[in-house]
Order: sequence, then C-alpha cells, then structure tokens
Amino acid sequence: MASNVVKGGHEVLLFDADPSRAGAVAAEIGAAPLANLREAAVAEVIVTMLPDGHSVQAVALGDNGIASVANPGTIVIDMSSSQPMLTRATGAALKARQIALIDAPVSGGVAKAVLGTLTIMIGGDDPAALARAKPVLACMGTTFFEVGAVGSGHAAKALNNVVAAANYAVLAEALLTAERYGIEPEMFIDIVSASTGQSFLSSVVMKEFVLTKKFNTGFTVGLLAKDAATAAELCKELGFDAPHIALASQRWAEARDALGAGAELPDRCRRLVGFIERA
Repeated sequence: MASNVVKGGHEVLLFDADPSRAGAVAAEIGAAPLANLREAAVAEVIVTMLPDGHSVQAVALGDNGIASVANPGTIVIDMSSSQPMLTRATGAALKARQIALIDAPVSGGVAKAVLGTLTIMIGGDDPAALARAKPVLACMGTTFFEVGAVGSGHAAKALNNVVAAANYAVLAEALLTAERYGIEPEMFIDIVSASTGQSFLSSVVMKEFVLTKKFNTGFTVGLLAKDAATAAELCKELGFDAPHIALASQRWAEARDALGAGAELPDRCRRLVGFIERA
C-alpha cells in the first residue's frame, strides 16, 4: 500500500515500532524512514495501519503521539480494523486539536493491496478533509464507500468480516459433511459456487487456497477472530441481540485459542478444518 502511494507521486515517510522494518521497506519502495514519530509532524496526511483501535488511540493520543506533534489541519487516516466506538472517541479527541480523523479500513486481501485495487470503507465528519485525503486513498483502492460519520467505515468492515467468518466456518463444516457422504470436495465447491450458497469463500478462498492446498491467503486466524469479536462487541454496545454474530465470534475465538493467533496459514487452514471436525 505504501509502495502504491509512492507510485502515485506522493512523498512518503515511514515509521514502524521496529525501525529495521521501516528502513527495509523504505529502501525497497523509495520512501524515507523516520527515526521517531515526532518527525511525522511535517506530514499533511498521516496513515495508520495498526492491530486495533486501542493501538490507534495510543499512537494518536499518547505521550509523544500524533496529537502532540501534528500541526492543526493535519489529516489522520486510520486504515486499521478498529473498534467503531473507540474510533469515535479518538476522532473527537483529535478534532479538539484541529486534527481530522478519517477511518478507511480496506477489503480485498494481499492481491488487491499489491495492485492498488482495494475496496475502502470510509467514515468521516469533515468533507473538506475527505476531499484532501481522496488522492492518497485513490493510490490504494478503486472502490470507495462513503459510509457515514467517523467510525462508520470501521463498523462496516467488522460487519463484513463477521459475515465472512461465519460463512467460512459453515462452508468448512458443509465441505467435511459432503466429503464424509462421498461427494468429491471439488464437485461440492463447484455446486455451492454455482448455487445459492455462493460467496467469495466458495469461489475464491476454497477454490484457490484450500482445495489446491496452497493455504496462503495472507490472513491469520487471529485477525479474523479479532474482526468477528469487534462486530459482536458493536452489537452489544448498540443493545442489539445478534446470536449468529455472537456464535461466529465465539467459534473463531475458540479456533484462535486452539491453533494460535499467529499460526502460519498452511498450518492454520489444515488445523482449522481439524478443529471444526473435532468440535
């Protein structure tokens, strides 16, 4: 994603908690590594891609964080998969410092990130800031949804991903059941992909990564468990009883705990099927 912003003609400064990582990527794509976050004060737009909303809030509002170094009028684009209510709170705190927060989580996986064709879900309260941010976002994505106020993009991302998480689990169970009955796995996935059960999981993930035994989608069990948990947490915060979302979150949390959040994908996919089969 950073490489595509460079290709788009923007001057890019990189910061990471691991300086060697920032230095290696900067050298590869033609960007400039930063020794510390304070050096980011010169940036007009600061893009964060972090584990969750708590990390974003700490980087934005903590000691020597973005709010303490950025100039008034700076735009922060959070492209993490963050908790929507936390994003609202972070956005309000930054707004008090005359810094605009736009949440812009992405979908499309590694392949679309490389090509710069991601889908981006956007939340924001400042139309002028969004207009200034769009040339940067356009370097990374081609499909944009302006969902609503700050936090709306993160809400949409979490809800999309919990749908995928539930579908993934049900499809794996159905595939195992079909195989036990004697239906060839490839045939079953073709049937689902041509019928009412069709989804990205059946037509892409199962076909390209599971049936072929490549198991390299680029997304760990921990990340999907986190997104499902964010969706379940949002339902609770809104006072909405969503039993299927709660169940999907619970099942992926169990898978994460059984297999390890950071398990390599080949191991993760094989063991996930085994976990579902045993449960």
